[in-house]
Amino acid sequence: MQDKIQILELFGGIGSPRCALRNIGVPTKSIDYVEIDEKAVASYNAMFANELQYKTQSVVGWNLRPDILVHGSPCQDMSIAGHQGKATAEDGRINRGKGADKGSGTRSSLMWETIHIIQNMGEWKPRYVIWENVKNVLNGYNRKNFEQYISEMKKLGYTSSYKVLNARDFGLPQARERVFTISTLGNKAFRFDDLITTEPASNLCDYLEKEVDSVYDVTQPSVLNAIGHSGIRRATIIRDYAYTVTTRQDRTPAQIIEKPNGGYRYLTELECWRLQGYTDEDYKAAAAVQKKVGRYTMALYKQAGNSIPVTIFESIFRKMLLGETK
Repeated sequence: MQDKIQILELFGGIGSPRCALRNIGVPTKSIDYVEIDEKAVASYNAMFANELQYKTQSVVGWNLRPDILVHGSPCQDMSIAGHQGKATAEDGRINRGKGADKGSGTRSSLMWETIHIIQNMGEWKPRYVIWENVKNVLNGYNRKNFEQYISEMKKLGYTSSYKVLNARDFGLPQARERVFTISTLGNKAFRFDDLITTEPASNLCDYLEKEVDSVYDVTQPSVLNAIGHSGIRRATIIRDYAYTVTTRQDRTPAQIIEKPNGGYRYLTELECWRLQGYTDEDYKAAAAVQKKVGRYTMALYKQAGNSIPVTIFESIFRKMLLGETK
């Protein structure tokens, strides 16, 4: 392994893979970071303030030489909660759902720009390409795009393998399932079966703040009336672990905490960051450059909800770069 692993982060968010490499002690050079959300860029720059700062950039036409390329293309158009489906109906009308079809112009279709970036690199290619997305990418209409992605990577000389990984198996009390696809240059497939896992996962109470302001109390009738219901308009009381951390906590489907003296509250911004595996120092650095609008700092909730659990990347990189397995 060279002195520093060079990493390229596309749709980089707040730098989950870079945090993972830092946490396991792998010297890293982020040769570039591409993210369109200016507030996420501000948080990223604050978290890595001692290194090169980045501005918002487009992924189109980029040409770099990383050892590892990580992309978690936007999931909204492939998620159950998003707008899935074909880009156009048979009669040519635009459907509400657009999926990740090539040329559809959806956020999720930006996954194909990763293919273009690798193609533009010519003979030199990253050793590993890691793609994370929602589990629904394997289902229904989305499946064809997933299989086409695997096929395109094969044409580029990669052997791909994938698995649905749950953050609860990697030390976090959050039931968050996502598909991780790892494409290895050459004929050797990455095996997921011996990744280091943590069982049982730590308890939710270890991630909660001791004192929480009343601003986080659940007061909306729409949420209170949804307690115990199922479906999209539900509010679930969480105890041992949380469900998927989303970009908003104050609307249904919601997950809420029962307060010791009665009533309910939402998860705080810091708690959501902790549930994604970030340190309190990471959070404090990001919070220092974000402004509260209304009751909450919505940008911090959004950044946590769009992120990838740091501990999953830690396990992947431990095997990939350090040869550590269970």
